[in-house]
Amino acid sequence: MAFSLPVHIATVSISKGPNQTVLYPQVLGMQNKEVERSINQVITNENWGLIELQEGGMPTPVVDMVGQYEIKNNQREVLSLSLSNYTYHYHAAHGTTYIKSLTFGLDDGKLYSLGDLFMPGSDYVERISELVQLQIEERDISLVNGFTRISPDQDFYIADKALVIYYQLYEITAYVFGFPMFPISVYDLQDIIDKDGPLGQMVINN
Repeated sequence: MAFSLPVHIATVSISKGPNQTVLYPQVLGMQNKEVERSINQVITNENWGLIELQEGGMPTPVVDMVGQYEIKNNQREVLSLSLSNYTYHYHAAHGTTYIKSLTFGLDDGKLYSLGDLFMPGSDYVERISELVQLQIEERDISLVNGFTRISPDQDFYIADKALVIYYQLYEITAYVFGFPMFPISVYDLQDIIDKDGPLGQMVINN
């Protein structure tokens, strides 16, 4: 593939009151401004979705809110990032954090779901589930309700030559364990990935 520079990233800050600051990224300097606007709108909407998730349905006010982001991959025309939001409500036992990851193709701005990364008809759910189960056993991860298989639209991000599958707090482990994350080498999935998709770009050795 042709060499491509990383996209420029700017940080946007939202202040919702004392001790309530949310940072999130926006892409800059893309030649295709329509794609740039599309990517930024998706990121913005997802960020506000996290804020609404944290604020909604709670009988007590928000005391602290910290929103942050991490750029997981910004190379080979693939941008993968994670948005996180920690919020503590008045009189709560502890704060709660949610993470949402987004993976874009920078050539057309497409937002990829997990299934989009693989060839049509491939049983990616079964393959990834087997690899996650193996890590659970090797790492001796204590589960609250056992593990059967990942969801077809499981949370993920791409980090260089790894697909990272992860779960939210409480989903499969106790709160104290944090976010269970399972990095899987793209080479363990090479035979089923879409060669023209984001993981296909990571497999190329150049």
